[in-house]
Amino acid sequence: MRTKKDITAILKQIRQRVSNLEINWHKGLNKFQLLVGTVLSARTKDANTEKAVKALFRIYKSPEDLAKAPISEIQKAIKPVGFYKTKAKYIKELSRILVQKYGGEVPGDRKKLLELPGVGPKVSAIVLAFGFHKPIIPVDTHVHRISNRIGLVNTKSPEETERALMAVIPKSYWLELNELFVLFGQNVCLPRKPRCSECPISQYCDYYGNLQKL
Repeated sequence: MRTKKDITAILKQIRQRVSNLEINWHKGLNKFQLLVGTVLSARTKDANTEKAVKALFRIYKSPEDLAKAPISEIQKAIKPVGFYKTKAKYIKELSRILVQKYGGEVPGDRKKLLELPGVGPKVSAIVLAFGFHKPIIPVDTHVHRISNRIGLVNTKSPEETERALMAVIPKSYWLELNELFVLFGQNVCLPRKPRCSECPISQYCDYYGNLQKL
């Protein structure tokens, strides 16, 4: 288990390493756009998510618009993302539910979010964190992988990781942790062949320590 001092040092080093990088696709989006964009982002590069989000919301401005839109037109707008046909069904149906059950508003309740098509723990957490500014740590594959690699947690699933991180990470870092780790995971701590020689936190890393023993 990492000490509080080590955890703070790790987070500061990661923040410094990615300080000149940012995730752009969700900047300036309202709650509904953020929800839809996060559904679209699954298994998709950020650049392609950004293209799809811009194309979609250039045409459709609200849940009401998307609920009435032909599925073929939604597919055309979001074609840059992976699994676009499935995601088109998700966002049309979740838009219909938002209109019928919530007056076109995105609920700020996790249980209600999880009932929407295409919305899992990661999507709901991102909407609550960045849309509603609620204290929560969204966990995706990068956050899950890095947290385990560097010994912050020892977990098997993203859901476990979320709970474990909230127990050890200072609350002041919760809202930015996802973006820090995503950028770090995309540029340094890669899923395969991580760039350990460039890593500012290798001294704390269990993965790197095990490599040195080989």
